[in-house]
Amino acid sequence: MMARILSTQPLLQQPMRRQPGPRRWSWLFDVIGGGSFLLIVCALLVLAAARWSAPLTPVVTLSLSPLALPLYAGYSLLRMLLAYGLALLFTLLYGHVAATHRQAERVLIPLLDVLQSIPILSFLPAAVLALVAAFPHSNLGLELASILLIFTSQVWNMTFSFYHSVLTLPRDLVEVCRLLRLRPWQRFLTLELPASLIGLVWNSLMSWAGGWFFLMAAEQFTLGAQSFRLPGLGSYLQLAADRGDLGALALGLLTLIGLIVALDVCVWRPLVAWAERFKLEEQAEVAPPRSIVLELLRASPVLRWLRRRVGRPLWEAFTMVLNQLQPLPTLQETPAATTAGWKRRMWVGVRRGVTGLALISLGLLVGWVLWQGGQLLLQVPAATWGRLLLATGATWLRTLVALAIGVLWTVPVGVAIGLSPRWSRRLQALVQIVASIPATALFPALVAVLLTLPGSLSLAAILLMLLGTQWYVLFNVIAGAMAIPRDLLEAAALFEVKGWRRWRTLILPAIFPFLVTGLITASGGAWNASIVSELVQFHGETFQTFGLGAEIAAAAAAGNYPVLLAGTLLMAAAVVLLNRLIWKRLYRLAEQRYRLA
Repeated sequence: MMARILSTQPLLQQPMRRQPGPRRWSWLFDVIGGGSFLLIVCALLVLAAARWSAPLTPVVTLSLSPLALPLYAGYSLLRMLLAYGLALLFTLLYGHVAATHRQAERVLIPLLDVLQSIPILSFLPAAVLALVAAFPHSNLGLELASILLIFTSQVWNMTFSFYHSVLTLPRDLVEVCRLLRLRPWQRFLTLELPASLIGLVWNSLMSWAGGWFFLMAAEQFTLGAQSFRLPGLGSYLQLAADRGDLGALALGLLTLIGLIVALDVCVWRPLVAWAERFKLEEQAEVAPPRSIVLELLRASPVLRWLRRRVGRPLWEAFTMVLNQLQPLPTLQETPAATTAGWKRRMWVGVRRGVTGLALISLGLLVGWVLWQGGQLLLQVPAATWGRLLLATGATWLRTLVALAIGVLWTVPVGVAIGLSPRWSRRLQALVQIVASIPATALFPALVAVLLTLPGSLSLAAILLMLLGTQWYVLFNVIAGAMAIPRDLLEAAALFEVKGWRRWRTLILPAIFPFLVTGLITASGGAWNASIVSELVQFHGETFQTFGLGAEIAAAAAAGNYPVLLAGTLLMAAAVVLLNRLIWKRLYRLAEQRYRLA
């Protein structure tokens, strides 16, 4: 186990094992696969250059013709890729600092609770108007605003997953890193990232599903009297739903499903199979996940040549720079050690100075924001505050119901999928497809039925919240079940630990850290999903139920910024309070009792 994780080569430099099976097809894969990849990259770059440099067009006239779908799908895929890149970078930096620096953790984790609790519509006006004002002569500001909105729907569950994986690292592996005197970047690449890879991959799947889910809100929105619409698959689906064009809606959903399947085959299935090698166990998986694309990549002579001639020299140069910035601690004082210590102290001094300047600037910015926010909140009448408090309670009850229903079916199904490589291969793409379909796009088919049932839109709101949040729990439970060491499963079988006893003594403790991560992100996602669940516009009609999400959505549509700010603060306070009282204690319990150590 230690040899696999603490390899002499970092994660990104792990050698590609040659596969004898697909080697004879590797040349064909290099030509077709490489050519297709370059074609897609060039097409996305051309689309970005043409769209972003064009004169500012707040509202684009969309066509519901099937011939327009490939172009719209390309625009949406580009936004999703850029947003995911930002989300991954944020996850690795933020999660690492929060998990490895206890003082920073006291600030960063509560801040993360606040950030994930702020709904999209609450910062949408400020983000869109600021970015449009920054780029008044091109579409770049609108595109960046859309990417930022997608980023917020992808990043939080990834950050929580990586943070908790680093926090629950086995103590013996952490001690080995300390004894080997690994630099921080070496520990990050040889222990933290590999050990968290399974959870990170499955949460990346969930992040993409969440990005597709909120794509309609990120590509078409209204701020008071101003409307903004970007060409893309999400705005296509929204326009088809508004017009009640079920044929165009079906074509849009089929295009979305085709994109999801293509990404699953070419990206996510290979990553799931590759991440299996970093599982914390002594013996190899009996039937590990397989991917023909991964096997072809490992057998590719072009990739081996690029790795040997390009990747290795660049990596060696990069490690030299990192080693200069983070020299090894020495056991005795020598001239070289004195020089290294002086350089290290100088670097620490510069870093502290920059940090102090950044904190002062941030403090001034926060003070200005608080002043402006206070002026807005003074405009909210006392009766409105009372209505918002009652609406918060109504949304909280719907959140609890949605989470309870989600846990009841996702835990057994997720464990069954995670413990069975065969079912994982069969259902991985299906789960992604179902999780990625925007619930608001399905509303035309649901609204007529749900409005005739008892509870009408209140029941529909719970269903829409469930469709948008249950997948956070499912994907994390799958990752937790896949991360259970095979030797523990075999020991349980050897001692005939079955039924509920097996669940109580092995499965539930093993998946508990992942389940907590899924629940905390699902809880925040449910509050955010209330924005699009409690107030829905369809075919020229507005359907609304009593709740905080509906109040925020109505305030954003009307440009009532005082009520919008008040509702946002109440939602953030509710999420942070629940996280502090419930989820933080469960996190500590997972760290102290249910870590593999």
